[in-house]
Amino acid sequence: MPSYAAIERENLVDALRAAGPRADTLCAGWTTHDLAAHLVARERRPDSGPGILVPVLASWTERVRRGYARLPYPQLLDLIAGGPPWTSPFALPGVDGLVNLTEHFVHCEDVRRAVPGWQPRDLADGLQDALWSLVSSRGRLLFRRAGAAVTLRTPDGRQAQVSSGPETVTIEGEPAELLLFGFGRGDHARVKFEGGDDGMQRVRTGRYGI
Repeated sequence: MPSYAAIERENLVDALRAAGPRADTLCAGWTTHDLAAHLVARERRPDSGPGILVPVLASWTERVRRGYARLPYPQLLDLIAGGPPWTSPFALPGVDGLVNLTEHFVHCEDVRRAVPGWQPRDLADGLQDALWSLVSSRGRLLFRRAGAAVTLRTPDGRQAQVSSGPETVTIEGEPAELLLFGFGRGDHARVKFEGGDDGMQRVRTGRYGI
């Protein structure tokens, strides 16, 4: 059976193909063509990866991405669908499932939820469990700038405290929605908040993601 990362890779490619190359995404300033170029550069040019996290290297990352953006859109989608080349660190056993599930899921939703009238997908319980494992284990990184003691909670009662602060705020939603919120897609994540007004406002407007 394909891994959830592989399944989400297929869903991402399908979403990009259906949207076409000039559609908006939730990645500010990027069309679907821009996003596809990012995905290819990430897997095929790991030397450009550090610029995603290190501002001084960001211009190199963008230069590499723009190089791939010169390729035709269908070719970019074929490269994404084909997975990383054997020379890429992403091709190492276990790496795809470890790091690409979030990448593929979040960017698939970046395409889907940029369209007016979008609705959440009906995800398998197993995928929701996998996403819960990711958001609960990486929550301290994702929510490190929350400015409050944030507890994530699912409708079935699972909980994880992912940050500390002077006020307590609970964010409730399905694991997929909590993950999207943690990756900075709060305006398009279906979650609910509990806590004091100041704390909830701080959490709603915080900066999240890696």
